[in-house]
Amino acid sequence: MPGEITPLPLTGFSTSCFEFHFPRLSIGIAEYDEGPTGCTVFIFDQGAVTAVDIRGGMPGVVESEYRFHHAICFAGGSLHGLEAVSGVRSVLTAKETPSNPPPLPLVAGAIIFDWFKRKGFIYPDKALGAAAAEAASKGRFYNGRRGAGRWAGVGQGGAYREIGPTKIAVFTVVNALGDIVDRDGRVRTRDHIHPCEKLEARLARGGRSSADQVGQHTTLTLVVTNQKWDHGELSQIGRQVHASMARAIQPFHTMRDGDVLFTATTGEVENKRLKSSMDFGMIASELAWDAVLNSLGEED
Repeated sequence: MPGEITPLPLTGFSTSCFEFHFPRLSIGIAEYDEGPTGCTVFIFDQGAVTAVDIRGGMPGVVESEYRFHHAICFAGGSLHGLEAVSGVRSVLTAKETPSNPPPLPLVAGAIIFDWFKRKGFIYPDKALGAAAAEAASKGRFYNGRRGAGRWAGVGQGGAYREIGPTKIAVFTVVNALGDIVDRDGRVRTRDHIHPCEKLEARLARGGRSSADQVGQHTTLTLVVTNQKWDHGELSQIGRQVHASMARAIQPFHTMRDGDVLFTATTGEVENKRLKSSMDFGMIASELAWDAVLNSLGEED
């Protein structure tokens, strides 16, 4: 990186993690302590059908238009962090049998702005993306300030549930303008005062609002399941879950946020108990709330 000592990718962590069972999903986490910054990579062993829901003022996302992906990479570093996608692709390509034309792994990427109060020009680059992909393993996810959430406003969080043969997992990186609110209505971040209360107080004293500044806050989310859905159903589930997250993050999808939610299925099972995409979306929405709360890690 320009003017910097080459940072060292870190892929082993002693902080607590939660474990789950999803054989066709691997997760890799890599960080630069020198940033600090990081990335979190989700790899689908045989690919996954995907959909994306993009909201807010200024999202940063690449290659989201494909309806099938082999991996999704969340990273810090703002637009520079999209470079990590190339590192993930390089690792996936190397694992395939050489051919002409070469293998073309489809890797989507989305980023958060994590340049607040840190020095130097260190971001998740190709080397860090490759390190995360190489370190990917099954059934383990780190909550809190790890991976793409290393220098986020809050951190990253995950939640998981099984209903019969159906597996549902939600992973999110919270760098939102809004505050995290739990199911009892308590604000869990910053000064623990609800943003509506602060707004009403400012209006009462005649204070002015600041102009919108786009691009510095983002929440990135992945909903992944082995339940079979087509692209249209995945799209609607994604919209339902993304909208539901406004309960957990208030305010949400503002001009100052660039929120991205991917929905993915490995398409392994058809569960007669969950034929309704609405029912599935309700369950995934509750998991998304859990994931947001888990992004607080052990610091809360």
